[in-house]
Amino acid sequence: MRLPVLSEEKMTARQQELAARIAGRRGAVRGPFRVWLHSPEMCERAESLGAFARFDCSLPGHLRELTLLMAARNWDAQYSWNAHVHQAIEAGIPEAAVQAIAEKREAVFDNERDQAFYRFCREVLEEHFVSDETFAAALAHFGAKGLVDTIGALGNFTMLGMCLNTFQVDLQADKEPPFPDIRGYGRVAPDGDRP
Repeated sequence: MRLPVLSEEKMTARQQELAARIAGRRGAVRGPFRVWLHSPEMCERAESLGAFARFDCSLPGHLRELTLLMAARNWDAQYSWNAHVHQAIEAGIPEAAVQAIAEKREAVFDNERDQAFYRFCREVLEEHFVSDETFAAALAHFGAKGLVDTIGALGNFTMLGMCLNTFQVDLQADKEPPFPDIRGYGRVAPDGDRP
C-alpha cells in the first residue's frame, strides 16, 4: 500500500472511533478502509455508503455482489474481486457468468431479471449511458428505487476500485491476478520490486 497503515497509537480519537465501528460491522479494518482512515470525514461517508450498497439497499444479495464484481472488473480491482468472487457465487451468480465477466465477455443468465440487471450495469460501466430499451427492461424489473440503488452501488464500488488501484491496496503477492489481461500489472514481488 502506498500510504502507511495507521496503528491505533497513531490514530486520532476520531480515527479510533471509526476503526472500531468498521471492525464491528465488517470484522476488521482492511482494504480501502486503511486508506480512507487518513481522512476521517471521507472514511465515515464512504463506509456509510458502502454499508448501504452492500447490506441495506433494495437489491437482492446476489445482485449486490454482481454490481461489486462488475465494478471491480471494470477497474481491474484485484482486492475487491478476490474478496467477493466466492461470495458472489455462493449468493447465486453462476460460475460461468463470473468467468465471462473476468474475461470481459458477455455474461449470460438464465433468469430474465438477472440478465436485464447485468445488461443495465454493463451499459452504465462500459458505455456511460443506458439505451432506452435496456432502461425500460431494468425499470420494469426493479422500479425506480431499484435503479437508483443500482447506480448508487455501482458508483460506490467504482470509487472503491479507484481507491484500491491508486493506493495499490489490491496488490496481493500470494494471489494470481484473476484477470488474464492484467498479469504483471501492479504486482509487487516479496522483495518489494515490481516483477
